[in-house]
Amino acid sequence: MGWGLGQGDLTLVTGATGFVGAAVARALAASGHRLRLAVRRGSDRRNVKDIAAELVEFDLAEPASFAPALAGCRYLFHVAADYRLWVPDVASMRRVNIDGTVALLRAAAGQVERSIYTSSVAALGLTADGSPADETTEIKPAHHVGAYKKSKYDAEQAVRALAAAGQNIVIVNPTAPVGPGDVKPTPTGQMILDAARGNMPAYVDTGLNVAHVDDVAAGHLLALEKGVAGEAYILGSENLMLRELLALIAAQAGRKPPAWRLPIGPLMPLAWAMEHVANVTGKPPLMTPDILAMARKKMFFSSAKAQRELGYAPRPAASAVAAALAWFRTEGYLT
Repeated sequence: MGWGLGQGDLTLVTGATGFVGAAVARALAASGHRLRLAVRRGSDRRNVKDIAAELVEFDLAEPASFAPALAGCRYLFHVAADYRLWVPDVASMRRVNIDGTVALLRAAAGQVERSIYTSSVAALGLTADGSPADETTEIKPAHHVGAYKKSKYDAEQAVRALAAAGQNIVIVNPTAPVGPGDVKPTPTGQMILDAARGNMPAYVDTGLNVAHVDDVAAGHLLALEKGVAGEAYILGSENLMLRELLALIAAQAGRKPPAWRLPIGPLMPLAWAMEHVANVTGKPPLMTPDILAMARKKMFFSSAKAQRELGYAPRPAASAVAAALAWFRTEGYLT
């Protein structure tokens, strides 16, 4: 069946005011889907103001909001998540990312024909030698450092169980999306801003996979059309060492690239101190021990499965960075 060919059918997108969710909503609108966008009360709605869609108030922590959002929908794109690298209340993040996700997908089981669940590469395993991991790479507890990674891993395992029990769910695992519409911005977007402003004179020896947010959104639609229920697909593009990414940003922003590599070990006491202050003030710290522990690993991934089975065709990282910088300039983030 052509799951994505139901133009005119009503499609629900959660997290639509967010970075990836808005990109998915724009891609769905362009392909002819009628949209209902689930938005939190009081949320920043700049990302959806130009999208022709019905808005419905929705909160993953409030199951009573699920039925009105799902009513009459053929498809569900569940993109919403609590994405923070530091959180003062871990339980609140787990209630949203795990409990809310499971409750929503269970509610959707008798309502929609197919659900696309936006997980993350944070839920996947990493290779011992830093080579690109894929959907089959062994997962070890040490790979999931920090509340966000642990919550996304546990959520994906719960979603896989629902799919194994017969629910029509396809999982997608974005890497580090960048591009237009990063209003918050995300941690990766903030890094791009800091580098473009010349506020990152040093770097740590780590790596990540960068993808254009619109390619990630296109991958969501391909998962709807061609994905196999219960399967997961990594949506990324180019693996870069952090120094390479910062040099790319600097070149496009007319800045000098950072010159110093910082060893992670000596930074740990400072990270502990910053986290302690954050726990007192409630303000997110610049770094934490968990963030530094994550930096010890190269977050390199392969999108070969999505390219082979879905027809996913991401553009290079340089294009994604250029699009992000152009949007940040237009919106006044870079002045």
